[in-house]
Amino acid sequence: MSSMSSVAGLSKYITTLPKTKFSIIGMIVISFLMGGIYYLIDLIPYGIIQDFLYGGIFGLMVLGFTSIMSGALNQQTISSLHGINLKIKHSMFLSALSMTFLCLVIIIGGIISRIIGADLFLNSLLFGCVLIYGFNTLVFWATSKVRFTIAAGTGLIQPLLILSMYTLIIFIVTDTSFIGPVILQITLKAMIAGIIFVLAIYAFITVIASPFKKNLGIGVLDLLSLFIAHMNEGSNSLEGLFENMSEAIDTVVTFISFKTENGIKALFISPSVHPGPLGDLGGSNMPTILANRFDHFTMVAHGPSTHDFNPIAVSEIDKIENTVKKGLKRVTYSPAASKFVRYNCEKANIGVQFFNEGMVILSTFAPEAVDDIEFGVGLTMMAQSRNKCDVQDSIIVDCHNSFAPESGEVLPGNSEVFDLIDVIDEIDPNQSKDSIKIGCWHDNMEDLDKQEGIGESGIKTMVIEVEGQRTAYVLFDSNNMEIGFRQEIIDAVSDLDIDEIEVMTTDTHTVNTLSRGYNPIGIAKRPEIIEYVRISIVEAIKDLEKVEVGTGTEKIKNLNTFGPNNSTELISTISSVVAVSKIIAPVLLITALIIVFMWIFFGGL
Repeated sequence: MSSMSSVAGLSKYITTLPKTKFSIIGMIVISFLMGGIYYLIDLIPYGIIQDFLYGGIFGLMVLGFTSIMSGALNQQTISSLHGINLKIKHSMFLSALSMTFLCLVIIIGGIISRIIGADLFLNSLLFGCVLIYGFNTLVFWATSKVRFTIAAGTGLIQPLLILSMYTLIIFIVTDTSFIGPVILQITLKAMIAGIIFVLAIYAFITVIASPFKKNLGIGVLDLLSLFIAHMNEGSNSLEGLFENMSEAIDTVVTFISFKTENGIKALFISPSVHPGPLGDLGGSNMPTILANRFDHFTMVAHGPSTHDFNPIAVSEIDKIENTVKKGLKRVTYSPAASKFVRYNCEKANIGVQFFNEGMVILSTFAPEAVDDIEFGVGLTMMAQSRNKCDVQDSIIVDCHNSFAPESGEVLPGNSEVFDLIDVIDEIDPNQSKDSIKIGCWHDNMEDLDKQEGIGESGIKTMVIEVEGQRTAYVLFDSNNMEIGFRQEIIDAVSDLDIDEIEVMTTDTHTVNTLSRGYNPIGIAKRPEIIEYVRISIVEAIKDLEKVEVGTGTEKIKNLNTFGPNNSTELISTISSVVAVSKIIAPVLLITALIIVFMWIFFGGL
């Protein structure tokens, strides 16, 4: 499984936060309940109802109103200092979360106070404020693309408002002669404890950021901030960061062109370029963007490629488009095509059809679960099949239609590679050829969306008829397919007027912005999806007409991608940072917590 797709799981924490009004209501209710419960625990002698009421008002004023104010002020401060991502919804939720944690600390302190017979409210308040100060600072620094000093300053707003309100209430309701010592105690304890805790956070982030800067030339906090900006606003600023770690490669794109006397009717393109990394970044929406660059029905299948070949920017898709259009000018056409024939060997299953001077190989490991076929493996398949079948072009398609969470890529040295080599050796190159008809149908499947694993292009179906045999090429704009769903689709269309069918996915990564990261089609609404398949086949049959066909293979030069070196470096850097963090985080933060706790509760001020 790819690291970038796993990172997509973070989106559930970014895009599903409650609305602002719910955070405000939550702060009002929780702060009131906390105050009432604390007064009941402390047995302040007013009576139960009065205790709860007075305590609730106290909690609402000290914690609730101040936290609501901080939610507004935090957002305004970060925005005015050119920070990103912190919308009012996020700011209010952060204040509510911090206040809730502070309430828990105070309640625990109240219970302990009751047990040991000592008043720990002020110390509990200070300790909780220091913790939320550190937490707020970390969030602002990590997500808003601001300097540490700005994050630390903004993080002060909520605890400072809370402590100021507490001091003001003490001034109003108690003997003012105690105010001086109270302010001094609060100021000194909070200042020193806050510095200790924030320095521990600074040291931790500095340690984990160092490998990213050294190995990849990028800042880990910049990476996180811009990722969140993409999740929140669809910003593609992260592509600029990718440029610092990009690697120019040469790869290939293969295609089949079908034309009538009126011009090209349909294109079937298989670029050895990976549609990732996720969302709308880089080449994630390549299947739709590339298809829309042509004026006729165009299917963009998944060629052999892994995340190493993710384009670093949407603009890189222009190079694929230009390469295909240049290749189309050199295509020679004839009405000759063969029937669709299946072959299998061990895990490997392929469907083969010859078109003019080329051939297509639709490769799947279904019902086994497998992810991307690596580019080098695809090149081997191309070279072997061209030599075996004496064709000019071999269009290799990774059908990408059988997924399970443990799915792995097909890499050199894997047993699946030898299965593919062996099954290609079984192809009969002496297939008879005859005239060809094709029919096409496209439906955006607008009542389904990313929640069901459906990308922007929905479903595209092409029915090819040769010598009376009809074969349906069904392509979903999706990232892989839930294991077993391919066969369910095949069985469900067995009564239609077709002889063969293969179901493919584009591997679009636009659907990979959900909490589960990977989002294969077939997790939900299978009956509805199957109905789309049935309709598309029926409509494509209605569109059948005679065509001539030609194939092409073109080299894409200097495509800026993540590259095999940087992809490996990224994964290894993330792995090393995670391993180091498991050791450093507990040591630094727990040590800081102990020091802060000892200072606040036993500092003697």
